[in-house]
Amino acid sequence: QRLLRLAELCRRLETEEEKVLPFYPSSLGELEQQKVCKVLEETASEPLARVMKDYMGLERFWQRFNKAKLEEKGLERARAALADRNQELRRLLQQYLAGATINQKVPKDPHPL
Repeated sequence: QRLLRLAELCRRLETEEEKVLPFYPSSLGELEQQKVCKVLEETASEPLARVMKDYMGLERFWQRFNKAKLEEKGLERARAALADRNQELRRLLQQYLAGATINQKVPKDPHPL
């Protein structure tokens, strides 16, 4: 009950964009969506199905939770890619600085760049 109450409070705090735009566009056709609606309206005979009806209010929560987790994973990958790029740029900068300090009159080793 507490979780449902918090979900209602969060719903009130959603922005207009969040209320209007769906999180996941349905990939079902019109006929399939009608069948789903029929199944959801029927009374469940199995105990698990009856219990699941009690948690239908949490569907939006799970959509938002999954969206947040996906964004988090995407940001982690982007951060890892940026860290790799940063390391590569540091390596190139060290090579450049090492080459810039070589005495140009008598180079013993070939220029690193």
